[in-house]
Amino acid sequence: MRLPLEGTLLEKLRKIEALHAGTKVDGEREAARRAAERIRARLSELQGREPETEYRYTLHDPWKRKLFLALCRRYGLKPYRERGQRYTSVMLRAPKSFQDKTLWPEYQALSAELDAHLEELTTRVIREAIDDDVSEASDAAPKSLGNGVTNQGANVGGAEPSSANDSPTKSSG
Repeated sequence: MRLPLEGTLLEKLRKIEALHAGTKVDGEREAARRAAERIRARLSELQGREPETEYRYTLHDPWKRKLFLALCRRYGLKPYRERGQRYTSVMLRAPKSFQDKTLWPEYQALSAELDAHLEELTTRVIREAIDDDVSEASDAAPKSLGNGVTNQGANVGGAEPSSANDSPTKSSG
């Protein structure tokens, strides 16, 4: 069963791909298929003209990593991980102009759309199932935590998560 939001997300993702393929066609699946073919053809042409550059991408978010891997595979690229690399690392060999002008900008656009979709879906589910207030925590600490207990400043759960951004870097190897 497809959720109403899912249908609009799929349509938006297809339009983003068509935009990056330089298509003027405003169809659905067929336009997306033709867009992918055009991008693969462009990649093939660039691979004949340009040397491949090895990139290391650091993708901390598992959903974004899945998106990036699927996008690479869609265009016939073979992402890999070298022995001993972290699970968040993805290696890829591709022409620099393809990475700079097509792959990474398309990934960023798709990733932003996926973020917006997941944010909307999460907010709606929490609002409907848990509580209407889905706002962030207050910037000011409460005076007391109730029943005379005061805040001792403990970080329950340990260290805060990393805020590193996803990013490609040119590999030195």
